[in-house]
Amino acid sequence: MKNDDAEARADENIEEMMKHLVKDPLKLLAVEQPDVLKIHSVYQENPGFNTILFEKEINAKPGQFVNVWIPGIDEKPISISFVDRENRLFGITVFETGRCSRILCSMKKGGMLGIRGPYGNPFTISKKMKRIALVGGGCGAAPLSFLADCAIAEGIEVYFIVGAKTKDKLLYIDRMKKRGAYVLAATEDGSMGAKGFTTDVLRQLLNTDKVDMIYACGPEIMMQKVIGIADEHNLPCQISMERYMKCGLGVCGQCACDDRLVCKDGPAFEKEEVKTMGDFGKYARLKTGKKVGLKEYYTHGLNKQTAQ
Repeated sequence: MKNDDAEARADENIEEMMKHLVKDPLKLLAVEQPDVLKIHSVYQENPGFNTILFEKEINAKPGQFVNVWIPGIDEKPISISFVDRENRLFGITVFETGRCSRILCSMKKGGMLGIRGPYGNPFTISKKMKRIALVGGGCGAAPLSFLADCAIAEGIEVYFIVGAKTKDKLLYIDRMKKRGAYVLAATEDGSMGAKGFTTDVLRQLLNTDKVDMIYACGPEIMMQKVIGIADEHNLPCQISMERYMKCGLGVCGQCACDDRLVCKDGPAFEKEEVKTMGDFGKYARLKTGKKVGLKEYYTHGLNKQTAQ
């Protein structure tokens, strides 16, 4: 029934787009065509992780994503990891896993890429917040780094908890320290920070410090644990969900999680909403549309980084 609801919502989105297409076809088509942008610069965060910067003003909020188009190859949804509004720059961080991401990681300054977006439901922050905890597993740290920048700009203290298998896979350590965040690292092999998982660090933090909100992005087993910890401490929590996306507009239904369309209703969700999703932490759809368990989904190279 829930998958039927997702298909019904996708149909509604198609109908809504058709209405706009009839009213003003050129305007709609122009909006959804990719802007071909020149790469301003490329920065290697770590082996296998590159941040690509573009010079363009973008009206994006933390948690949103863009669709990145490589002509003749593929189009890939990637979280926005950096925005510098003063200098009209924005960036995405690419994790090298498959053919498309390998090509993106090989791109150099001056190269051209197609960009659509920003899309998606963002994280929300309030000026009433005094202190927040951000929990990022592997490449899940990308949208949280943008969130941290925005929160710090609002005068909110940020605990930036980031984890990976080894220190060579940790992201944004220096950048977050320079921004003024309290950086807490966890590695499975103990090569940097606490030996263990981000959720262990979060538990220890909440035993000694008070926060107003928890945000998380990473493997779903990690986010499930974060939600559980938030419940234990009676804290609100938002997570950013990852699913394979094609259109980014809520039309194709590829990214459905129960009756939610992750590209449209998410990627950011409140924890109470996530707890009603039976597929969360269990199932996702491959590029072919086949619904599989998360273990099979991850082994197809869509998200191999683990940090619980």
